[in-house]
Amino acid sequence: MEMPVERTRSSADHRARPAPGVVSAADVGILLLRLAVGVTLAGHGAQKLFGWFDGPGLDATGKGFADLGYEPGVFFAGLAGVSEVLGGLGLAVGLLTPLAAAAAVGVMINAMAVAPNIALWSAEGPAFAYPMLIAVAALTIAAVGPGRLSLDVFFPWRDGGWLSVAVALVVGVAGGVVILAL
Repeated sequence: MEMPVERTRSSADHRARPAPGVVSAADVGILLLRLAVGVTLAGHGAQKLFGWFDGPGLDATGKGFADLGYEPGVFFAGLAGVSEVLGGLGLAVGLLTPLAAAAAVGVMINAMAVAPNIALWSAEGPAFAYPMLIAVAALTIAAVGPGRLSLDVFFPWRDGGWLSVAVALVVGVAGGVVILAL
């Protein structure tokens, strides 16, 4: 009589995909995180570029960027605004997620570098906490992937992984550092 062989769980079994058509709580959770982070980031970019949501618009933002040492200010304000809008929308809808996360990380590195108060929290104005939280959330989304409720649903990075988070981190940090060096 043959004894049944006990199969050990592989490391991939813990992330077994639900049956087709089944939406898991994790899918909904990552969708909520993507929407919150992505729409918030895109909104900040729209404030910079278009003056939407009581934002200053490109000329005033450019002047603020010039005051921070980013010359020409309007160019760098536009670059930040476009990165926030495209990165935010990409995260929100789950499209090209590692690149969208990289855009968010690059902009937030610059925001952290010029934060007037390097404390995590400040009652006096902008601090380190907001850009740090956005950057970490973007990297988290890249690491776990945008999930089944995303436009990346058919791409291999839908489920995240080390390659996705490495692309987001390396491209984002490289872009942020290049802008700081200019």
